[in-house]
Amino acid sequence: MNRQLIRSYILLVAVAILLFTVPVAFTLTKQLRDDTELSVLREAKTMALLLGGDDTISCEALTEVAKAYDRESPGTVQVSPGGSCAPDLPRPAADRALTRAVRDGTATTDWGSDFIWGRHLTVTVPARGDAAVRIVYSTSDMTTRLWQIWGFRAGLAVLVLAAAAAIGAVAARRITRPLRELNSMASRFSDGDLTARSPVTGPAETRTLAHTLNQGAERLDTLVASQRIFVADASHQLRTPLTALRLSLDNIADGVDDEFVREDVEQATAEVVRMSRLVNGLLVLARAEAKVTAPEPLQLLDIVEERLDVWRPAADERGVHIALRGSADGRPTVLASPGHLDQVLDNVLSNALEVSPDGGTITVRADAGPDEVTLSVLDEGPGMTDAEKSRAFDRFWRGQGLTGRSGSGLGLSVVRQLLTDDGGTVTLRDAPGGGLWVLITLRASPRSGG
Repeated sequence: MNRQLIRSYILLVAVAILLFTVPVAFTLTKQLRDDTELSVLREAKTMALLLGGDDTISCEALTEVAKAYDRESPGTVQVSPGGSCAPDLPRPAADRALTRAVRDGTATTDWGSDFIWGRHLTVTVPARGDAAVRIVYSTSDMTTRLWQIWGFRAGLAVLVLAAAAAIGAVAARRITRPLRELNSMASRFSDGDLTARSPVTGPAETRTLAHTLNQGAERLDTLVASQRIFVADASHQLRTPLTALRLSLDNIADGVDDEFVREDVEQATAEVVRMSRLVNGLLVLARAEAKVTAPEPLQLLDIVEERLDVWRPAADERGVHIALRGSADGRPTVLASPGHLDQVLDNVLSNALEVSPDGGTITVRADAGPDEVTLSVLDEGPGMTDAEKSRAFDRFWRGQGLTGRSGSGLGLSVVRQLLTDDGGTVTLRDAPGGGLWVLITLRASPRSGG
């Protein structure tokens, strides 16, 4: 916007200079041409009067004046004699202008070019007695003066445009300052800083907009804070009765000898366990939606290696190998909220480990680009159909595979929510060797090696 304002300001000044300066320059050029033509024509007529004189004094005076004119001006006097006066001066070449002067008594002016002028101005003036005087005037001095006229105005125009650009830059920055402050506030707000507010400055329109945005941000901050309090309360209130219910069912199972009653109690206990898992998943998802924090630069491989160390013992029990590979140069830094990547990796690795066959391999790969870093988790399980991949991120959806029997249907929903909050994405693809490929895309930090 600053550049557009500056360009508009310079364009207006350039149009003003064009409208006022160029006509003046053309007027001065025409005036220079007319004044020179009038002066040379006057001198030629004066010499023509001397040439047409009857006495010797006039003829000698013509010779002296012509030679003095040759010395003091860039012009040369040529004379076609007639009558008794034949001065020692150059003779003009016979041409149409000379013929018209001698025969018709008509004075002619030839600039040598239709575009401004040529190298010489030729003025032919008739004199009495079928004679004529011609002055060939060099226009080199006029050309120099022409360049001075246009060059001065061109230089002045450049200086004015430079001054206009400087003034326009200052004015544009001052005009757009309230908008930059609003943009800064919106950027901080989108990054999760709900305390961001914009100064109420500038024109009335931007002050009204800033005030409205600040009010909206205040209300949103209050709503998010209320949701956080609710999630914290629900976390405590829901887990406690479920835990107490499970303990009561365990006590009942221990004190009952009837096999049918014991079977019913065990079934109820399994449902309570499933409900506890479902409640935990809902609370994690609620926290992910309620907790809005500003992403920070984090070392991706440090987090990946830490979570892999946590999951390797569980993988070793089944003979599953977890391999970390990558084509990223150095150790890429990504923008993410603290704790988000840990939860994302835990959910993805848990699913991958559950579907991996005994002795299989889970491959984790990091690839860094200029603007984003990708993290891939590939397993050797049964994979998913296209229909299953399209529904995998739906809440409470459980597939027909291995994870569908015991999962809550919230793991991938939590993964997508956490990545979306950090400006990332997650997609499901078919692994090249069979299985599922979970592709995670994260924003690269400006300090990232990628």
